[in-house]
Amino acid sequence: MSVRRVMGTEVEYGISVQGQPTANPMVASSQVVNAYASATLKARRARWDFEEESPLRDARGFDMSRQVADPSQLTDEDLGLANVILTNGARLYVDHAHPEFSTPEVTTPLDIVRWDKAGEQVMLDAQRRAAALPGGQPILMYKNNTDGKGASYGAHENYLMRRSTPFADIVKHLTPFFVSRQVVCGAGRVGIGQDGRDHGYQISQRADFFEVEVGLETTLKRPIINTRDEPHADPEKYRRLHVIIGDANLAEVSTYLKVGTTSLVLAMIEDRFISVDLTVDGPVSALRAVSHDPTLRQAITLRDGRKLTAVQLQLEYLDLARKYVEDRYGADADDQTLDVLARWESVLDRLERDPMSLAGELDWVAKLKLLEQYRQRDGLEWDDAKLQLIDLQYSDIRPEKGLYHRLVQAGRIERLLAEESVERAMHEPPTDTRAYFRGRCLEQFPDAVAAASWDSVILDLPGRESLQRVPTIDPLRGSQAHVGELFDRCTSAEELFIALTR
Repeated sequence: MSVRRVMGTEVEYGISVQGQPTANPMVASSQVVNAYASATLKARRARWDFEEESPLRDARGFDMSRQVADPSQLTDEDLGLANVILTNGARLYVDHAHPEFSTPEVTTPLDIVRWDKAGEQVMLDAQRRAAALPGGQPILMYKNNTDGKGASYGAHENYLMRRSTPFADIVKHLTPFFVSRQVVCGAGRVGIGQDGRDHGYQISQRADFFEVEVGLETTLKRPIINTRDEPHADPEKYRRLHVIIGDANLAEVSTYLKVGTTSLVLAMIEDRFISVDLTVDGPVSALRAVSHDPTLRQAITLRDGRKLTAVQLQLEYLDLARKYVEDRYGADADDQTLDVLARWESVLDRLERDPMSLAGELDWVAKLKLLEQYRQRDGLEWDDAKLQLIDLQYSDIRPEKGLYHRLVQAGRIERLLAEESVERAMHEPPTDTRAYFRGRCLEQFPDAVAAASWDSVILDLPGRESLQRVPTIDPLRGSQAHVGELFDRCTSAEELFIALTR
């Protein structure tokens, strides 16, 4: 494989009710999701199907007991919170008192950017609709990862991998990559430590919240490598690598490189191409140390005794990836793979020479440049509360208020996609995965869809005593190429079901 694989993102948004600091975030999150669903979904609202979920299954070969699991891990329980499936194949719901947008399954880094950005627009629309309800209060949402008071919320990535790949190889080769990739995809943060009490600026919003190297948890004792084994696909063929260590990015280049480079590294791991040992001594402490040094001079000690900066460690992976693509694909390498390699090399080269030259491409640099401008203009030290407000305002999803959006409007942040493409992705599913089938069912036959999940659509058909489950276990089937013609000619869900099962 190249950068192409089945993948997706899940982003929890920070939320507050303007003028009400003690407002219940779970209630506010439910208002946001329900307001969007009521205004945009046709007729019946399909429920989320939890039956196929197994959040306590561990890739190391065991299931965690429900009795010892933290309640936050029991994501297969229907708590009655707002939870809807959208016509673009995405999931919009309340998770851990935050509104969350999970993209539909896509196959390229650029499509991750497209539907991740569509998620921002869905949240903005939902925020506005909630505020417009009778008695509604202005609800503010932020695409960030911490409230600055010791709490963190996730921006997760998911990558489909071959089940035959030894999990120990994933841990060995991916840990050093995750320790160092924050220099490319960090979102930047004012404050050091989980509660931000130490003064300064760091590269990553999430680095201080990771405590162990490997583990099943996602909200406590957070691991660099998460072991949840919930493939949402044929478990004999696939595993879904659940990545919890990334930041929530607004800059499109940051998101693009985050998933594009990770997909390339996973391809090398699957094909057992990486023969060099890049194991890091003390990866958790190294992760934090790298984040705390925006000058990028912090050295990481490898097991073999070498000392490299995070940028130099990324360059090791880049060199391997270039050799891998040349060896496996040669002149047949696809354009997006070549583009990821070229951008990765360009970004790392400039990070080594002058990190601030990336202010138009990477979130942590763009934010740092803004903060330094305010610091110089107003003589602010890093402990000034104004800087934390600027940090927060960078991630405000409102285009008239958010500082990221102001930079885009001023032409100071590079875009990879036209706005019209993002707007279409708010409502239309990708055409090359099973998300197409899920989205078309919800768009065309909303009254007949009783429930859905990543790996099934459940239909309620007239004249049948029981609900009919249509399994979608293969993420690459149910695409437009497979079922587009069926949707075009079928005039009812019953007709569609008969055609599928004939």
